[in-house]
Amino acid sequence: MKQIIHTDKAPAPIGPYNQAVLANGMLYVSGQIAINPATNELVLSSIEEETTQVMSNLTAVLDEAGFQFGDIVKTTIFLSDMSLFPLVNDIYGSYFTDNFPARETVAVAGLPKGVNVEISIIATKA
Repeated sequence: MKQIIHTDKAPAPIGPYNQAVLANGMLYVSGQIAINPATNELVLSSIEEETTQVMSNLTAVLDEAGFQFGDIVKTTIFLSDMSLFPLVNDIYGSYFTDNFPARETVAVAGLPKGVNVEISIIATKA
């Protein structure tokens, strides 16, 4: 059985998908980009602010599902340019204290709405 997770504190999906799905104790969170859910506008003033908005969106989805960053077992970071990695990594890393998840970071040819960073996560309470 799967449960659809949705919160107004994160951006609404921009396609035929859900913010997250909880199935068998595993939370699968769709890739989040830097859309401010209050204004529905992109936050692209700097890579730091963009990444912070992405992490805020992930936090909102985790909270809605009753999960925390310590429950994350896997993340995927998509970047428009690998030269952004150090700045994104610093902000991303500040959300974890220990027990870090597995992760890959890849540079891609393009991301939705022309953003520079998208992050998806998998979490579990098991």
